[in-house]
Amino acid sequence: MIFAINGDLPVPRYAILFVASAAAVFVAGCSRDGTIDSSGGIAVTRTPCPAVAVPSYTGDITLFDPPTSRDARAIDIVADLTNLRSRCTDSGDDVVATATFDVIGRRSNPSGAREVTLPYFATIVRAGRLVVSKRVGSVTLSFKDGDLRAAVRGNASANVDRAAATLSSEITERINRKRKAGDSDAAIDPIADPEVRAAVAKASFELLIGFQLTSDQLQYNATR
Repeated sequence: MIFAINGDLPVPRYAILFVASAAAVFVAGCSRDGTIDSSGGIAVTRTPCPAVAVPSYTGDITLFDPPTSRDARAIDIVADLTNLRSRCTDSGDDVVATATFDVIGRRSNPSGAREVTLPYFATIVRAGRLVVSKRVGSVTLSFKDGDLRAAVRGNASANVDRAAATLSSEITERINRKRKAGDSDAAIDPIADPEVRAAVAKASFELLIGFQLTSDQLQYNATR
């Protein structure tokens, strides 16, 4: 797997667990996604493209002056990571995912031009819990004299081996097999089968992006 942050550094990725309900059916195309099929199940499209998200408590950062203070009157800079969007090229041997996001900053003192550099991470997780890779990049907010706000755009991208993100034909068949009333497994969610669940998780990836916080900053976000 190859990852890049801001087009320079190698970057990380995560994994997401796709869960289908007992009434859901995985399909190959997108046109039927969300529709009810002939068996009464809901068609759900599974894609090898990674999901992209911001982990809890990492979507904003607060800088204080002095740095050790946590008084509201000492807040210097507040920045939010927002407008996270992703694109995925689902063709060829690799699945290429690109995420973009905006960092919007506010400062308490508008006097003077100022640049503030903020670190962020991009992490890949597989199967919902296995960290495959992590890299840290940075974005720089440039405040003009007299301005309270500044914004900058960041990005991260990754190539995922299609084979690693694709379910085997056997697992796909077990998930999509038509079940009739009276069958012993008619009312059983196929994802409840440990083997099927493990296969779906192993083939699922997620790209997580957030501010690279210190332990104190993370605690502040989680407890404020």
